[in-house]
Amino acid sequence: MSDPLPYELLDQWIDAHFDEEVRFLQALVQVPTDTPPGNNAPHAQRTAELLQDFGWQAEQHPVPENEVRAYGLQSLTNLIVRRRFGEGGRTIALNAHGDVVPPGEDWTHPPYGGEIVDGKLYGRASAVSKSDFATYSFALRALEALCQQGPAPALQGGVELHFTYDEEFGGELGPGWLLRHGLTHPDLLIAAGFSYQVVTAHNGCLQMEVTVNGMAAHAAIPHTGFDALQATVTILHALYLQNQAYQFVRSHVPGITHPYLNVGRIEGGTNTNVVPGKVVFKLDRRMIPEEDPVQVETDIRRVIYEASEPIPGITVDVKRLLLAHALQPLPGNAPLVQALQKHGEIVFGEPIPTSGTPLYTDVRLYCARGIPAVIYGAGPRTVFESNAKRADEHLVLEDLRRATKVVARALLDLLQPAA
Repeated sequence: MSDPLPYELLDQWIDAHFDEEVRFLQALVQVPTDTPPGNNAPHAQRTAELLQDFGWQAEQHPVPENEVRAYGLQSLTNLIVRRRFGEGGRTIALNAHGDVVPPGEDWTHPPYGGEIVDGKLYGRASAVSKSDFATYSFALRALEALCQQGPAPALQGGVELHFTYDEEFGGELGPGWLLRHGLTHPDLLIAAGFSYQVVTAHNGCLQMEVTVNGMAAHAAIPHTGFDALQATVTILHALYLQNQAYQFVRSHVPGITHPYLNVGRIEGGTNTNVVPGKVVFKLDRRMIPEEDPVQVETDIRRVIYEASEPIPGITVDVKRLLLAHALQPLPGNAPLVQALQKHGEIVFGEPIPTSGTPLYTDVRLYCARGIPAVIYGAGPRTVFESNAKRADEHLVLEDLRRATKVVARALLDLLQPAA
């Protein structure tokens, strides 16, 4: 009988250590990283401890407190693990984020329990994207184990793990901070995603805070004030009419449909018997790759001001909170796409297409530095199936196992010496 091929040895190692990989993910889920409030340094510390058990010394890069606080967070430490396999060659970075939105209500499993039921691991960030802390760590471990066996494959280059903690706030203190400070500049990047497609493009995102100012008054004499909530209703009506028009602006990128707008938070007023003197709402405008972000922001501001201008006693302040540019494929991403598609089809038994996603991610920050990147990791076919950002977020463990194999196999290809 012939010896197993290197790919098969990777698969065998991952199968033999899969229970350990699941326990690793459970430990990560069990440390909350709700953002806000964004007290995420404790999770980075716990992750570094777990990685040390693998014989790895994770570099801990704390972001200065004044920068973190100005950003609206409490604490943030980014991690880098660097593993070299040979002189020359490419450096492949694997990036996943540990920060998550708060769990919210209606969970039937503890959001930080990491419970396993019917082959699914439940918990906030189990799918997005602490799952890929596990995928990438164990893919890298499998590759190292293969190289320690004889005869070891001749590889060149290295792998970096980037575990960061502010994707929910735009990534500028996560990957953005590491890149700005020259702490990393890989040749290629794979970032957290799902198992059944290789994502090469994504939407942009504009987030804005709108403050509608009126003048408070007693509800018994409302004519002595200027109702900020009533004015807000008029503004929202104009924005939602605009949202309907977005449905006719179509993207040519598979997986992305059209722009859309969401008002996700609104607050104001002081009591039921007081005319509201101020209302604040926050909106999220998703931009397809074909749109110009400057023009999008200009149009949103125009709609808001034109709706509010005729209303007596009302002023409006508009502040940009976030501008995340869309991701468009860089020409150099072909080796990533080819390796992941090739091994994805072998491991999953079906073609793994390329597509876009309506999400926005930290990947754009790498691409802005000229680093070709794709999105691939452990998860279902759609975000909706995972319950990400909803109650009972979960990950099918078999997707985790198979995605780990795909990434390990792809790394083996990407680190082969040039012919």
